[in-house]
Amino acid sequence: MDIKEFIKYTKKADEIMMAAFAHTGFSIPEANTLWSHVLSAQHIWAKRMLNEQPQYAVWEVLLPENFEAIYAANLALLEDIAATKSPDEVINYANSAGEVFSSTVGEILMHVCNHGTYHRGQLAKMLKQAGYAVPLTDYIMLKRQGLV
Repeated sequence: MDIKEFIKYTKKADEIMMAAFAHTGFSIPEANTLWSHVLSAQHIWAKRMLNEQPQYAVWEVLLPENFEAIYAANLALLEDIAATKSPDEVINYANSAGEVFSSTVGEILMHVCNHGTYHRGQLAKMLKQAGYAVPLTDYIMLKRQGLV
């Protein structure tokens, strides 16, 4: 799968998940914390690829009323990076513990998308346990519906 397609899927699946949270009135604190982490991680990775300092810490709890704006900014950055940088470009960066690593743009974008998928599964479980409907975010289902 092309990384741009994976970003497109991530965008749609995340939008569906955010709508599900909004439906709850953001009433599940653990889900808000985990969604904050997803948004912060997207932001941090985008900023690493741009060699810029991130605004958020990896487990910073964000205000639910800011989720949509932060998400839109993150996706704009990720889509721009995918469109303008070579997937083979090497990015040197330090993690939150200060350890230095090198990864390609393609590897980082794949990680960002996969990271979101992993946590959407956890979030779906939280929604179900709280008695809410679990949103459909499976790639193949969204593809069949023409949403990706």
